Parts: sequence; C-alpha cells; structure tokens
Amino acid sequence: MSSDFPATTFPRRDFLKAGGALLVGLTFAPRADAQQPPGGAIAGPFTPDPEQLDTWIAIHADNTATIFSASINRGGPRIRLAAADARQALLARASQQLGAPVERLTVSRGVVSVAGSPGQSVTYGALIGDRRFDVPYTGKAPVKDYRNHTIVGASVPRNDIPAKASGKYVYMQHVRVPGMLHGRVVRPRGQGAYGDGARVLSLDAGSIRDIPGARVVRRRDFVGVVASEEWDAVRAAQRLRVTWDQPASLPETPAALFERMRAAKTIDSVVMDRGGVDAAFASARHVVSHRFDSPYQIHAGFGPNCAIADVKTDSAVVMCSTQGPYATRAKIADVLEMPEGNITVRYYEGSGTFGRSCYDDVAQAAAVMSQETGAPVRVQFMRWDEHGWDNFGPAHTADVKIAADANGKLVAYQYHGWQHTWSVTDTTAQLAAGRPASEGQDGRAQSLTPTNTGEMYALPNWRIVNHRVPGLQGYFKGAPLRSPLDLAIAFGAEQVIDELAYLANMDPYVFRRQNMNGDRWLAVLNAAAEAAKWSPRKAAANLSKARVVKGRGIAVGTHLSSYGAAVAEIEVDRDTGVIVAKRMYGAIEAGQIVNPGFVENQITGMLVQAASRMLKEEVTFSRTNVTSVDWVSYPILRCSEAPEVFPVVVKRQDQPSTGVGEECIAAAAAAIANAFFDATGVRLREQPMTPPRVVAALRRA
Repeated sequence: MSSDFPATTFPRRDFLKAGGALLVGLTFAPRADAQQPPGGAIAGPFTPDPEQLDTWIAIHADNTATIFSASINRGGPRIRLAAADARQALLARASQQLGAPVERLTVSRGVVSVAGSPGQSVTYGALIGDRRFDVPYTGKAPVKDYRNHTIVGASVPRNDIPAKASGKYVYMQHVRVPGMLHGRVVRPRGQGAYGDGARVLSLDAGSIRDIPGARVVRRRDFVGVVASEEWDAVRAAQRLRVTWDQPASLPETPAALFERMRAAKTIDSVVMDRGGVDAAFASARHVVSHRFDSPYQIHAGFGPNCAIADVKTDSAVVMCSTQGPYATRAKIADVLEMPEGNITVRYYEGSGTFGRSCYDDVAQAAAVMSQETGAPVRVQFMRWDEHGWDNFGPAHTADVKIAADANGKLVAYQYHGWQHTWSVTDTTAQLAAGRPASEGQDGRAQSLTPTNTGEMYALPNWRIVNHRVPGLQGYFKGAPLRSPLDLAIAFGAEQVIDELAYLANMDPYVFRRQNMNGDRWLAVLNAAAEAAKWSPRKAAANLSKARVVKGRGIAVGTHLSSYGAAVAEIEVDRDTGVIVAKRMYGAIEAGQIVNPGFVENQITGMLVQAASRMLKEEVTFSRTNVTSVDWVSYPILRCSEAPEVFPVVVKRQDQPSTGVGEECIAAAAAAIANAFFDATGVRLREQPMTPPRVVAALRRA
C-alpha cells in the first residue's frame, strides 16, 4: 500500500501512523494518533466509520497520507480493502483530469501517469488537495495479488534505531518541563496481598526537615515527597519515617502459594470437553500425568516507569509511556475527580515490557502529587518501586495428563489449570482515592483456551478445565505479561509430550510430526528442526557423569492465533546446578508477513526472554510483602548470558496475517525444559530452573 507514495515525501510520523502495528507488534491503541509526537495532545477514543473511506485513509495535498492503525491481523485486511477503494477512486479522478481512460493509467509511488505519455501525470496529493475523501467504503475494489507485492513481505529497516543506538532518542525518562518538581513515592519495600493494601500508621514529616526544599505530599494513605532537585527527592524518600500496616496474609512459601490456589473456592469452567476422555485414558497404552508449578514474574523493564503531570484547577496534562492512553486518562480522571475531557495524555516511549506494568500507576501518582502541590511534578519510580509494586504475571499450577496408543498416536489430553485473573485497581487509586481492590469479572483476561492448550495436536479426546482462583484473597496484583499463561502451559504439556515420545520409543520431533494438527503446525515444527539440524534420539542423549553435560530439546506452542516452534541447546553444570542456554532456534508462521525483519526481531526477543524467565525469574515474598525488589533478588538474563539465537520466519503470504509478538516464547521455554531432560535424564516440574532446584533434582535422581 505504501509503495504508492514517494519515499522522500512520506514523513516519519505518517509512516509510523501507517505502520504503527508493523513497528510495535500488537498495539492496544484504538486509533492512529494514539502515539502522538511529544507535545501533541491525544484526542478522545475513535473508531473508523466502516462506511466512510476517509476514516481509514486520508491523503493530503503534499502527497502524504494518514492511515488508521490497528494490529496487523485486525486492521490490516480492512486497510487493504480501503486502499483498493481509494486507488480506484483516485484513478477515476485522474482519468477525468488527464483525459485518458483508466485502463491506460499506471501508478508508481503516488504518481498517476498515462501509459506511453510520461509527461501526462498527476500526484495523488494533487487529485485530493487537502479535502476529505467524499467516497464511500465498499470493500469490493480488487486488491493486489500477493504475488505482485513489492514492499509487503520485504524487510524494512527501522528508522528509530540510529537515535536509540547513539543515545539521542528522547524517552519519557528524559523529558523535562519548566518549573517542575521532582517527586518520589514512599511505600513499603514491596507490596503485600492485593486485597489488603497498606495503611499509614504514623508519619514523621520532620525526618526530612534538613533536606533543602523537600516536603511531604500525602493524600489518605498515599505518601510521596517532592523537591526542586531530583537527588533531594531521592534522599527525602529514603529518609522519611513512615510506619505502615501490612497484614501478614501472604503464604509462607511458594509451595504454600500453590497449595492455597488449589484449595481455594474457585470458579470452574469446562473450556473443552470433546470425545470420551476418561475411557480413552483407561484403554491407552501410555499415560503420563504430572503436576507443574509456575511462579509470579515481573515485567522488569530496564528503566523504571516515569511520568510528568501538570494539574490545574480544571484541567490536566500528563506525559507518560502508557500502552493505552484512553484507559490511562480514565484512571487519572478518577483519582483527580476531574472530567476525562479536561485531561490530555501525551505519549512518550518508555522501557518496553510487553504487558501492563506500572505505567498507569506512575501516571496517577504524578497527577495526585501535582494536584496537591499546584506545580508540575515528575515522578520517577525507583527500582524497588518498579519491582516491588509491579502488576505481576500471575502464578499458575496445573495437572497435565496425556495419553498415546501403542503406535505413538495421541488419544487423550486433559489439562486442569489454577490461576487468578488480572487486577483492575492500581496502587495509587487504592492509596490516594480509597478505591477498593478489584479484578476482571469475566475471567476472559486470564484463562485457558483451546488455542494454547492442546490445539496444536490432533486430539480425538480432549478436556480443558479452568479453575479461576479468587485473586483478592491473599495474592498479588496480576496483569498480562508477555504471552500470558502460555509459558506455564507449554512448560507442563510439552514435557508430558516428550515423555510419551520416549515411552513410545520415538524421537520427540518425529512423535510431534505424526501428531500435528494440520500442515501449518507441521511446517513450523519442521522449520525449527531443520534450522537446528535436529538429530534423532529415542532417549535422553547425554547421560554421562561428566560435570558439564549438554542437551537439546524441541517444543511447539502459541498464544492466540499463530504457529510457533523452538529448539534449545543447553549446558548443565551438575555440581553448581547452573544451566546455560547456548543456542536457541525459534520459528513462527503467522500468515502473510508484512515485514520479515520485524518478525525476526520479535523472535529474537522471545528466545532471549524465554531463557531469562525459564532459568532465573521468580517473585519472592514473606508473609507481609514482596522481597524481590532489585536485580539481585530478581535476576534476569545478563547480556553476557544470552544464547546465540536463530530466528526463522515461515511465510504464508496467501493467508491472513496473525500475531507475532507472543507466539513462540512458550515453545522456547518448553524446549529448554526438554533439553534439561536430554542432558540429565531428569525432569524439572517447577520453574524457574534455578541452580538450587537443579541440584536438588539431580540429587533426588
């Protein structure tokens, strides 16, 4: 579509609008201007009128364009049809202006010419002026055949990388405004149970009297400090004496957490029940059943969240790095008790997290502190604020039972999963506005689905049961973390699949091949195996008693709609328990690929993040609060520890586009677990696979 516009006159911002989802993966923004340039106000919620072409594509007099932005799979087909309508209408106008039939007109980079008469030409911009398209959207104009695409399917370099690599890029943390104060929140070092909150018992404002210009900001149980100099605000936040009440309502240990979840009064739903599962298990040759536990994990952005707010009597401007400006504005309006229409949210890029981290919370905190002080306030979370008060990816515990016949064909699959859903009320809203803790009521946000729980296999008998745990009874705040639930599901199910392969005396790759649910799953599995030069094995390949042993694992997995597969190569130090991910291969098939380079970047990120989450990441806690509040207590994979990665993009340009941001991280995580068995002959059924757990498992074996 963009090939019809001269590259030299397609401004960077309009290119981002045209390809917002192309550059950032799945966007939550409901309109193209959801990511405005610094200083540009964001308008209210907007959905294109499906009958009006100009709500999808606007072409301007300077031959540039603004295009509605949504995720590739959601907005892409409609945009393509709208572009075809636009092209047809523009050719009709050009035919009148140039005095030539449409059949003789050609288009190249936004210039319409008469075939054989290159001097007769007109640009799209000239045909439009700067008027709206007075043309209805029909969706019936012929679209370009995918075999004739020249830009879709080709890698397009990201033009934001040079500024980011050179340190010139302006992130939210760099933004300053005149007359602003620097602020810090003051909270316990780590949140307690979400349903219980934290209360101020006493506060000694005199404890920061000797810090120049520092003062306390308090509203209800919300406490912060401000100062003209940032270091003074940091010192004041650390020195301010506050006594907090945090009930001891958390489980004593991670093991106790999972037992609490299983013992809870849950809301149960049968997501899938096909065939005769119980009878199939009773007659199956091979049956494997195990329990698997996965912890809370943190978004762990490199840069803690930051926001600036300037609140007046009847209006407010808030700058932040939210993923959903309209939802953020609504939350700010609530804590300020101000109409949404009086609030402007300006977007600046921040530290990426793939999920809902603390960006809404810090925006509300800045707004409250600005309203209390009457000045613009910049609030920067400290590392312990970010780690200790994040919206965690929820913990999950599962019972997985899968069976195969004597020929290695899957005959039954059963998955019971326990987890709570996502939280709604942010910490600032609880502390400053007295809003009660609440969670999503429909359970849709955090539940098992057929797509990520078995659908990759041809299953004649299949049962999925979701056990929704009440999240307000002794658990942490929860929110989407990249590929929600999928790592936990694949960690269990794909290990059971591997065990069945060995019981059937089959190679795990060959076993999966004969059980794949269709050609598209088979193609992505083959792509990962071929990239890794998979060598068959019918048992754990490396059972030597050497101190350092090597292993390879393979797995499949997905999130919502695409196809993912991965191979992992690891080394295990049997003495120390340290696992090193050496090489990882990830493949995605997501229908029509718009920008293969972008997809490769997404796969690369998923492979590295899978290794980090599988080997290191786990929220720790006491009876009262979170204790993993820094990089020591919550380590992630260091750059020096990152595996060598090999992304593979499987193109199906004849198919609709689907998602690529979360679609093979689950397979990558499960492949690491299977590689551990290949190296040691031992299974780990609790993640992360940390040195203490590895050593304990090897000793038990």
